[in-house]
Amino acid sequence: MAYNHLSFPKDSFFLVTGGAGFIGSNLCEAILRMGYRVRCLDNLSTGKQKNVDIFIDHPNYEFIKGDIKDLDTCMKACEGVDYVLNQAAWGSVPRSIEMPLFYCANNIQGTLNMLEAARQNGVKKFVYASSSSVYGDEPNLPKREGVEGNLLSPYAVSKRCDEEWAKQYTMHYGLDTYGLRYFNVFGRRQDPDGAYAAVIPKFIKLLLNGKQCHINGDGRQSRDFTYIENVIEANLKACLASHEAAGEAYNIAYGGREYLIDIYHTLCKALGTDLEPEFGPDRPGDIKHSNADISKARKLLGYDPEYNFERGLNEAIEWYKNNV
Repeated sequence: MAYNHLSFPKDSFFLVTGGAGFIGSNLCEAILRMGYRVRCLDNLSTGKQKNVDIFIDHPNYEFIKGDIKDLDTCMKACEGVDYVLNQAAWGSVPRSIEMPLFYCANNIQGTLNMLEAARQNGVKKFVYASSSSVYGDEPNLPKREGVEGNLLSPYAVSKRCDEEWAKQYTMHYGLDTYGLRYFNVFGRRQDPDGAYAAVIPKFIKLLLNGKQCHINGDGRQSRDFTYIENVIEANLKACLASHEAAGEAYNIAYGGREYLIDIYHTLCKALGTDLEPEFGPDRPGDIKHSNADISKARKLLGYDPEYNFERGLNEAIEWYKNNV
């Protein structure tokens, strides 16, 4: 893995918020494998206990069931911590349109609570999940940091606000913050169920069970799908980044572009089925095309993703075959 050679001080202590979620649990696992201590904070509203049960007896692991909307909980979680990997958030563009107040409280106030708790506890680095949704209706590809359009959903607003608050904490309080604009992350432990499930795990599970898949729109929308291993690398390298690179947001992707309908046919072929999909209307707030310029992250974070889409998809398919 691109991060196995990374070295932190021997007694380094990481806090992963949203640590029972898809990305968070993979971060916890990677940190434990590297030999460092990790504290997981999650209220289990979208994260799953089964994602972290595998660490429960590990001597370097501890779990706090708590909510980032509560400042006291955030303060307790940050005690003694060197690095915060703030993944706790509610995702999904369409769900945010239905629940704007909740997204403000959870994704904005919750992140602000974590920033303040990190500052007061003398945390060295604060790395947080942003999103490619902050590019909104900016039409040009590839997406470049500093060229954003009109935001298209409360979710996108919440992530943009997180970036601005983080910048303030670097500017005024000396907390090194690094925003990671994730582009369509996929991989092991991503939830295939529910109305707001991500498309790749959802398709894989349906096809494994011989059920028809529903595609929003015509399937010609494109995404820069990013395998989970690349995201782990980005988080850990951000923890080692310079102070000069702090207060910024970075595209975290592979830099590719895949069309939804092509992915569907690739999955059908891999899983030995020829089921035809059902097409429906576009989802409100969705971005039609997404593709990232990752040169800024390469230069300032040393980010060098080694998993292209095909390699990541093959690993994901194998995982779901054995775990769904």
